[in-house]
Amino acid sequence: MELTRRRFVQSAAMGVALAHSSVARAAMGPNDKFDLVIRGGEVIDPSQSLRGKRDVGIRFGRIEAIEAFIPAERTLRSIDAAGKLVAPGLIDLHSHVYPYGSAIGIPADELAQFQCTTTLVSAGDAGVNNLAGLVRFVSAAARSRIYAFVHIANNGLSAFPVSELYNIDNAQVESCAMALAENPDFTLGVKVRMSENVIFKHGAEPLKRAILAAERSGRPAKVMVHIGGVESVALMSTILDLLRPGDILTHAYSGATNVAGASTNIVQDGKLLPAAIEAKKRGVIFDVGHGGGSFDFTVAQAAIQQGCPPDTISSDIHVNSANSPGMPYLPWVMSKFLTLGYSIDDVIAMATVNPARIINREPKIGTLQIGAAGDIAIMELVEGPVNFVDTRSNRRDGNVFLKPVQTVINGVPFGRPYQQPFSVK
Repeated sequence: MELTRRRFVQSAAMGVALAHSSVARAAMGPNDKFDLVIRGGEVIDPSQSLRGKRDVGIRFGRIEAIEAFIPAERTLRSIDAAGKLVAPGLIDLHSHVYPYGSAIGIPADELAQFQCTTTLVSAGDAGVNNLAGLVRFVSAAARSRIYAFVHIANNGLSAFPVSELYNIDNAQVESCAMALAENPDFTLGVKVRMSENVIFKHGAEPLKRAILAAERSGRPAKVMVHIGGVESVALMSTILDLLRPGDILTHAYSGATNVAGASTNIVQDGKLLPAAIEAKKRGVIFDVGHGGGSFDFTVAQAAIQQGCPPDTISSDIHVNSANSPGMPYLPWVMSKFLTLGYSIDDVIAMATVNPARIINREPKIGTLQIGAAGDIAIMELVEGPVNFVDTRSNRRDGNVFLKPVQTVINGVPFGRPYQQPFSVK
């Protein structure tokens, strides 16, 4: 096969990356110390089908070793995780972490103790007009890793609760495409909210513009579409039909109603819309996006049973949803799916390796593979009666839930043990 210039450059780059990785690991001699060891926890890493009691060694901000036992004399600092679960740092595919620029954003680092999140995706907080502030002043100053879907509306969610797409002129295709093209390392694609109370009577036009912006960006950009309270069942089916493989249907199990009070979501009279089944077969991603009004146990159960299970579990955490009875902090949302029959390995996969793959950041994050970022979620699996409520006041009883204990990002814990010097990036 002819070796094209592009293939040669790609091969050379991969070789250099592997060489650098090997050198870094080889440089650790038998008497060198790990910067941090997470000791004695039950390690669960779905990316490697790994589960068992292990010590996790981190050096230079990377996973350096996963071993049955790492001697204390090889450890500069350690965290005792005995009796706890140790997983890759959680990735929240749908969050709102643009304080000051979005009306509903929460500082990402404030969520670490409640969510064990090391990577958060801003779901449309910023449009092209205020994206630079998110990049320069919020993400750059955060210890948490942040990526973003750019809102098709120029002003993003800065005017919330005023609807950003009542005026369709706010959806500027060329400007949004430019924002994606100019920020390839930070932006993932386009966000659009399709609820009737957001888009008025514009039908499928906002989504069509979002898809067009993604395509004109020149990148393999995805579209994340927010549903719940769509104007009609017919429009809901049209939305599903328009989505491309790899696009994300967030709030997939919403029970929210439209302006007239009618349910127009993917489950009608207990049955999945045919368009939802076809979308799933086509490779559309089904994301939970719990939030303060977007998760219904009855919709989720019907959809799961009929062939549309979630690919990712996300919180849709923001200043309003965080104070709602459903408490959509990511480990708590994951716990709700334990009551729906999923295993602990399943729910961890849907908040680690699955979103990492969807945003094209595997194997850098969402995994404990050697050489990956030293991002760790330490959680306790608490046994005992627990009651969960969704956003429609439906309740489900469970017997176990996930409780956040500690979060480590790039090898540096939130809280003790502090690192000297206190370097975080």
